[in-house]
Amino acid sequence: MEQQNYSNHVRRDIPFMAAALIFLLNIGAVSVWYWHHRWQHAHSGPWAIVVAVALLVLVMKVRTYTLTVQDRVIRLEEQLRLTQLCTPSEMVELESLTVKQLVALRFASNAELPELARRAVREKMEPKAIKEAIKSWRADHQRV
Repeated sequence: MEQQNYSNHVRRDIPFMAAALIFLLNIGAVSVWYWHHRWQHAHSGPWAIVVAVALLVLVMKVRTYTLTVQDRVIRLEEQLRLTQLCTPSEMVELESLTVKQLVALRFASNAELPELARRAVREKMEPKAIKEAIKSWRADHQRV
C-alpha cells in the first residue's frame, strides 16, 4: 500500500457515490415519466416523485450518520491520545478543539501532536490547514 500523505489521504466511496447517482437519476427519470404521462397518472405520478426524492434523502442521511459516528470515534481516540501525550494543564487549553480539528489531527505523529493541537486552538486552524502543517504523517486507512 502506498504511503499516505496530505496529497493522497482522501478516499472515495465509489459504491456510495454510484448509489447516490442512481437515486438522483431516478428522480429525473420519474419526473420525466410523470411529465409525459401526467394526465393518465395524475395521482400516482407525484407520489412516485416523492418516493424517489425520499430514497435519495435516505441514502444521503445514512452516509451522514456513518460519517458522524466515525467522527465521534476519532474524537474519542484523539482525546485519549492527547491525554497520554499532554500534561493536565495543557489538556485544559486543548478542550476547545473542535471535532473537525481533532479529526484532522489524527494524521499527526505523536511527536508533533501536542504542539500542533495547541497551535490549532490558538490560531483557530481549519482542518485543511492542520493537515497541511503535519510534517510526520500518521496514516489512517480505516475512514471511508
